[in-house]
Amino acid sequence: MNLILLGAPGAGKGTQAETICKHFGIPAISTGNIIRDALRSGTEMGLRAKQYTEAGQLVPDEVVIGIVAERLSQDDCKAGFLLDGFPRTIPQAEALDKMGITIDKVVDIDVPDGEIVQRMSGRRVCSVCGASYHIVNKKPKVEGVCDLCSGALVQRKDDHPDTVKERLNVYHEKTEPLKAYYEKQNKVFSVNGCGAIDEISNQIISALEALV
Repeated sequence: MNLILLGAPGAGKGTQAETICKHFGIPAISTGNIIRDALRSGTEMGLRAKQYTEAGQLVPDEVVIGIVAERLSQDDCKAGFLLDGFPRTIPQAEALDKMGITIDKVVDIDVPDGEIVQRMSGRRVCSVCGASYHIVNKKPKVEGVCDLCSGALVQRKDDHPDTVKERLNVYHEKTEPLKAYYEKQNKVFSVNGCGAIDEISNQIISALEALV
């Protein structure tokens, strides 16, 4: 089963990707991870990507697509895979089609922007050990202090409301159109991402089980 996981930053894709992959026994293919792997292993595409990363530039589509193609050709992807973070744009989706890779289903986790801003801007991270908290959903025993090491809790720059809103704007402009792209192919399953994590997982698994 070949899957794509869609959803805005903060929609909970990481948790659901882990659950889906464990249930179906398929690897999760994260663009960031495979680019780092390609850089470490020194593949042809990894060396090309290195030229851009060392110059502080974004890795262009043609190189990202090449790295994805290398990864999907590996043996552990023969029984299926889940793509998380790729494709990000319509041209990347079209390139995936041109590679002859069939996508069976696109899971779209739908969470309103307001909820995402609240989730992400409420996160706090320990400046010493990196433990994660939330001012509403996972409060520390003492405000501003890590339960584990007593380090100070801070808000990461990426979690500042203005940064979150900008990331959402980029998502809506660049990535959200993929939903319509795959809806034309009758491949999209949308799930409300605002419920309990287990309930969302059960909905996704049940929908995908019907394809097996």
